[in-house]
Parts: sequence; C-alpha cells; structure tokens
Amino acid sequence: MEAIRVSNISKKYFLRKEANRTLKSTFLGIVKRNRLIQDFWALKGLNFAVEKGETFGIIGANGAGKSTLLGIIAKTITPTEGSVEVNGRISSLLELGAGFHPDLTGRENIYLNGSILGLSKKYLKERFDAIVSFAELAEFIDMPVKHYSSGMYVRLGFSVAVQTDPDILLVDEVLAVGDESFRRKCLAKLTEFRQAGKTIAVVSHDLDTVRKICDRVMLIAEGKTIEIGDPTRVVEEYSRLGTQHADILAPKEWGTREVIVSNVRFFDKNGIETEQFVSGEKISAEIFYEASCRIDDPVFGFSIRDVEGRLCAGSNTINSDCKISHIEGNGSIALTIGPLALTRGKFLMSFSLHSRDHKTNYHRLDNKYAIWVSSRTNDEGIVSIPSRWSMK
Repeated sequence: MEAIRVSNISKKYFLRKEANRTLKSTFLGIVKRNRLIQDFWALKGLNFAVEKGETFGIIGANGAGKSTLLGIIAKTITPTEGSVEVNGRISSLLELGAGFHPDLTGRENIYLNGSILGLSKKYLKERFDAIVSFAELAEFIDMPVKHYSSGMYVRLGFSVAVQTDPDILLVDEVLAVGDESFRRKCLAKLTEFRQAGKTIAVVSHDLDTVRKICDRVMLIAEGKTIEIGDPTRVVEEYSRLGTQHADILAPKEWGTREVIVSNVRFFDKNGIETEQFVSGEKISAEIFYEASCRIDDPVFGFSIRDVEGRLCAGSNTINSDCKISHIEGNGSIALTIGPLALTRGKFLMSFSLHSRDHKTNYHRLDNKYAIWVSSRTNDEGIVSIPSRWSMK
C-alpha cells in the first residue's frame, strides 16, 4: 500500500535580476519589468511513490530541490504542476520550533507548539515529563526560550514534534543539528518509528546515516530525478556525480606504494575509539603503515577539509619538528590534533607519506576518513575563535 504518491510534481519560482540601482535603471526596470524576472524551476516532473512502512531517503546537492519537495508533501508549499496523494496522518520535522514564541517559557511553548501540531492540552500534559526528559531541559524549562541556545531550541522542538504519533514522518536535516548525544537520540527515535511500521521520508547530507536507515533512496539534481533504488548504489552514484565539489571530495588513493598507510584509528580525549569529537577538545590518531623496504627520512602529513571542499587545516612531521630517521616493515605513528578549533559538522581527513623533498609520494589517502564535530557553543562558520565582549 502506498503512503505517498507524487505525480508529475513541478515547482516554479520567479527570480528577479538585480543590478546596481540608479534612478534611471529603476525606471527602466518598471518599464521592462518582464525582462528583469526569470523563471526558476526548483522541481521538474517528479514521479515516485513511498510504500507504507518504508523509510525513503532523498539526497542531492544544496539547491537540488529536496526541501521544496518535502514542503510540497507536507502541504506547506503549493506545487506549480502535478499532485501529491498522502494516505495517513503526517508530522513534519522541517522547521523545528517554528511555532515557538521567544518571550514564552519552554513550558508554555510546549503547549503552544503542541496545539499548532494538533495535540490536545490533555495529551500534552500526560506527555509533558517525557518531552522535557527527551529534550534534557528540565532546569531550563521555565526560562523564556529567547535565552535558549540554538541546540536547546532544536531539542525542544524535536521533542514536541515526535509526540504526534504520525503515520508518516517527514524529516529535513534534523540529524545534522544539535550535539552528538542528541543526534543519537534522534536516530534512536527514528528507529522506534520504523519498528512501529511508520513511513519516513528523510532529507539528509549524512550519507552514512542515509545508507543505514533507508530502504530506498532517491537522488535529485537541479529539480529532476537522477536515480531511485538501493541506498548503497544511489549514494555511490551521488558520490560519482556528486556535488559541485565532487572532484575535490571524492576519496582518492595514489602513490608509489613502497610504503602505505594501512589504517587510521581515531580516539577522543578519554582514549575511546570514535569518529565523533567535540570542538575545543583534542583528537588522537594512530596511523599504521606497512613498508616493503627501508624508507629513509619519511614525512607523514594530514589535512582536514569541510564538506564544501575547503581546506581547514594541514600539517606534517616536518612542521611539527618530528624527525623520523627511517621506517621499515610494519609500524605506527601517533598524531594529536587540537584543541580542535572547528565548529561543528562533518569533515574529511586526508593522510600522506612522502619524501622530505616532496619529490616522491609514497602513499596518499585523500578524503579517506570522515569525522563528526559537535560544539557546546553557537559559534558560526568553520572555525571557533575565542572572543570577549565588554561594555564601555
């Protein structure tokens, strides 16, 4: 049985050209109004169905039309062409906390937001303790939400939204917000919904999670369907066609291979092996190598890029005054990075082994390893730079 049927959906927006505005250009813009407006098709001719009880992933580059599609299914956006048929009660995790009033407390906003989502006051009162517990906001629940951090805001919004017990759940990048502990709770809650036979449509840039939780995945680009099918195959196709930065971000392995980096293991500040780290803390890594012959004066290096392909950091044993006379056979070298100045998100790590004069690249693993960074602050950007404010 189909839970969602999308038939020939298209969505057109109007984009206005803007130039340097002068009195003359403004007047000509009024006279030639139609010439200054362009049609932009965010979606064009999408057709697919989601079966009842299926977890359906939607992936694609920024601007591909993913969020517009979920908005149309949720009926918060009207399509230009086509139709959507939904069989069951929908709950949308698209803009968490969109119904919150900043001057009201967390307690008051639970009832306000819950009523917007169609939950009765009696039901919310029965579920109140569970909502607060899930959000981990007991000590802040009577504080106005305008004083909440963005992470607290999202946690409360998610906690209220999942109480609706829907037949169909629409999720847009919820897994990319909040700290790592909250992300795990989100995933656990989605697993509960799956086990209960709920239908889930999820948009996410976290391809590893998409692969793990989805039954099928749809890849869209420039508003059109590229492929629908097995999660692993579609994610691999996305990596191949990928984003505009695919040539930078695709994992690459190359070199003479007289010595190779055979494995890399990451550890947090407590020595626990993980790929999840916190901004401001240190990353430890053990880099294993296998040398088929004696290599004199080798240099180990690393770099970190964000998901847009921007270089965030990079260094090597020369820059760190770590002299290695030679390596031979199998062994490992330890690396400590930090305190980590990255803010939050997914980052790709590369490792290299080359000669001191850089003329010989023994082994390079570009964008081979992914790490996740969460933050206790609301700093924006790629890096977190300490700052202080004072009134004079």
